[in-house]
Amino acid sequence: MTATLVAKDLAGGHGHRILFENLDLTVAPGDVVGVVGANGAGKSTLLRLLAGEAEPMGGTVSRAPSDAFVGWLPQEHDRVPGETVAAYVARRTGATAATEAMESTAAALGSDVPGADDAYAAAFDRWMASGAADLDDRLPSVLAELGLDVGPDALMTGLSGGQAARAALAALLLSRFDLVLLDEPTNDLDLDGLDRLESFVRGLRSGVVLVSHDREFLARCVTRIVELDLAQHQVAVYDGGYDAFLDARAVARRHAREAYEEFASTKADLVSRARTTREWSSQGVRNAMKKSPDNDKIRRRAQSESSEKQAQKVRQMESRIARLDEVEEPRKEWVLQFSIAAAPRSSAVVATLNSAAVRRGSFDFGPTSLQVNAGDRIGITGPNGAGKTTLLSLLLGRVAPDSGSASLGVSVAVGEIDQARTGLPDDQPLGTAFELAVPTWTPADVRTLLAKFGLKADQVASPVGKLSPGERTRAAMALLQARGVNLLVLDEPTNHLDLPAIEQLEEALASYDGALLLVSHDRRLLENVALDQRWHVEGGRVTQL
Repeated sequence: MTATLVAKDLAGGHGHRILFENLDLTVAPGDVVGVVGANGAGKSTLLRLLAGEAEPMGGTVSRAPSDAFVGWLPQEHDRVPGETVAAYVARRTGATAATEAMESTAAALGSDVPGADDAYAAAFDRWMASGAADLDDRLPSVLAELGLDVGPDALMTGLSGGQAARAALAALLLSRFDLVLLDEPTNDLDLDGLDRLESFVRGLRSGVVLVSHDREFLARCVTRIVELDLAQHQVAVYDGGYDAFLDARAVARRHAREAYEEFASTKADLVSRARTTREWSSQGVRNAMKKSPDNDKIRRRAQSESSEKQAQKVRQMESRIARLDEVEEPRKEWVLQFSIAAAPRSSAVVATLNSAAVRRGSFDFGPTSLQVNAGDRIGITGPNGAGKTTLLSLLLGRVAPDSGSASLGVSVAVGEIDQARTGLPDDQPLGTAFELAVPTWTPADVRTLLAKFGLKADQVASPVGKLSPGERTRAAMALLQARGVNLLVLDEPTNHLDLPAIEQLEEALASYDGALLLVSHDRRLLENVALDQRWHVEGGRVTQL
């Protein structure tokens, strides 16, 4: 069954704070709507409202038919202890909830409960629609197809980030929703996973609303963009794909700025002329009084004639000012200003591997021989589990090779954003952990820097482990700005960053002149950052492209 979702005059927020309002949106079968905006603009809130998981602060959300099966797949940063892959997939596809509803209504059959038969029939229809009847049979083949080499009984808490991402993708591929709402579905997916996700989304007959920071994914999939502009407190809907949205938004912003500047210039000119006219009127009266021997007579005549004429001119200008259509000045959007502090130059050779090999159970990495020179900018790609993290650990000296050798150069100052965002201790408040990392800084300087990265008092006082992935990423970026770096190591840096922050990261990398090791599946980031070399890691082997 296909369905249509309609939002009319929708408003959402938290507490008494409205994040967005006046949103009108229709999602028909086959539509793929991308939701973009800075962190905190209300993107996840909008998905919750569309899913019926929260009450709007204004407006309505309706579905046709009203019993459409809506799949809302929010981001899940914490895995449920004891939950298996099979249980996770059943929960994410809605099969678990449908099964529980069917069993509870079945228990009421044969009782005197009014409407028990109808309730069971509806629950049974939903159970069948969810695909719960044959989910266990379909699951193993999908896991195998995705290269997830664990069984349905494996615990989610034991999976790597890449494996967990593939389990999430499996849940999506196995789902049978009439409407699909996705919150950051691309996080931690490798290039193959992204290709499968794109094919799935483009092939859906149902409507899709998704939040994503992956610009290439948006460009390839969406047919419309909803922008939640927190700075302007506006909502705009743009027809067409992501690149068309960027062009249309740039034009709209330019026109808004030009309209305001024209209004402000016209108003300022009229106000200035009115002020000058008043001054001329007063000056004329004073001059007439000085020249006339009959001050009282001249004063009365001058005051009467001049004040009436000049006052009429002033009233005309004030009337023109009042008739001007007021144009609000576009608010300046908060923009992350990010730069990477430079350390003194390192030795000419930053890091080397000479026939280095590592063995971890059934996984073999290498042997491989590589060299990173001062100023080299190297992009590293490869499937999840291929050995990219092992490669970085060898180069940085965190893992000793089982055979061959690895060495780090002299005066190498490493700055790193790792995939787990573990650069600061989880159990300490962010402010304290940051002060320990940069002991020469005062607490006031630390708070000021963190505030520039959008981390306010609540986050500074919170334990690092309690921060969101996006907040931890911005804290790691702030640390790069605070400490000198000549070897920058970024492992999936754009995960959990909003689009403005990603653009700032690209600008900072453009001006950074030290050595760079960039591991990413973000295709536009790899395209936009000037790289000298590309290394591809697969099956524990490194190929220099």
